[in-house]
Amino acid sequence: MDLLQIRDEIDVIDKEIERLYEERMKLCENVAEYKIANGKAVLDTQREKEKIDKIKSLANGEFNKKGAEELFKQIMAISRKLQYQILAKHDMLSRIEFEEVPEIIKKGVKVVYQGVEGAYAYEAMIEYFGEDVDNYNVPTWKDAMEEVKCGNADYAVIPIENSTAGSVTQVYDLLANYDNYIVGEVDITIKHQLLGVKGAKLEDIKTIYSHPQALMQCDRFLDENRQFKTVSLQNTAVSAKKVKDDNDFTQAAIAGKTAARLHGLEILKADINDNDKNTTRFIVLSKKNIYAKSANKVSICFELAHETGSLYNILSHFIYNGVNMSRIESRPVEDKNWEYRFIIDVEGNLSEASIQNALRSIKEESINFKVLGNY
Repeated sequence: MDLLQIRDEIDVIDKEIERLYEERMKLCENVAEYKIANGKAVLDTQREKEKIDKIKSLANGEFNKKGAEELFKQIMAISRKLQYQILAKHDMLSRIEFEEVPEIIKKGVKVVYQGVEGAYAYEAMIEYFGEDVDNYNVPTWKDAMEEVKCGNADYAVIPIENSTAGSVTQVYDLLANYDNYIVGEVDITIKHQLLGVKGAKLEDIKTIYSHPQALMQCDRFLDENRQFKTVSLQNTAVSAKKVKDDNDFTQAAIAGKTAARLHGLEILKADINDNDKNTTRFIVLSKKNIYAKSANKVSICFELAHETGSLYNILSHFIYNGVNMSRIESRPVEDKNWEYRFIIDVEGNLSEASIQNALRSIKEESINFKVLGNY
């Protein structure tokens, strides 16, 4: 047989496969209607396992057995997606309970941030809410979460990601464990300055204080000035305050311009960070599960059984609903070896049917599903 003849015969077989596929999908519609009438779940793990085992027993050779298993797993996954769409039309899937609001209220509110006045979180808060906002600070991100949870603050501002250092993984863990929701975000370009007391000169400096990440982000400058001793503190603004309080010409801090202004320090060397596009993304949290009408990003988290193809099958719900995924992270689940929590960002608004269908389907097939926010 020559190649063209082989391809012709494959085309005939493929046409028959397509016809049988559509016939199978029509039967799946009947399955969905039955499940609606009888209150049955779409996913029947035991039934699918038995079906796969039977299909494998009909195949010849290990290669074909494995191929048949993969093929029918996908066919069953597609079948479930069709059933979810039908259940969604009948409003039979669990709902994503969020309230749409015209906009996020920024005036007349109280905001908490982690750190001290002049820290980058403080700058992010001012950028989002304005300079007149009623605000206060707390030592840790967990403290900020608690303040919002208890209603002491309307919003919290905390960092979630840095373009150089990556995700703030501890914050993702807090988001999963607290019933607070992301309602906004703000990007702050990080411009580290070397700050000293008034009258100090660069040649006077012996010790530099800052947050460990800030020190790392100024590695080139520090490498070129190895005479400096570096000391890590809890954040950049605390470092600036220490230099101000000690009033020591031999001390300097790596912090931002806002910290310099608030603490009356002089910039001894400007913009010393290695990457001039270094940016930190901060999120704005509320205990209300609301989203603005203009919101265009949805963040979710969930856990999955440690099984082959489980993540692929979950992500395919985005494909079938035409939803674009922009980001994915994973975090180990506490007290569960080799099990992971996935954090995903997608483009869209919770008012859109495609977003609702994708999320509701994922909720049905995952563990501890949560919408972190739409913003």
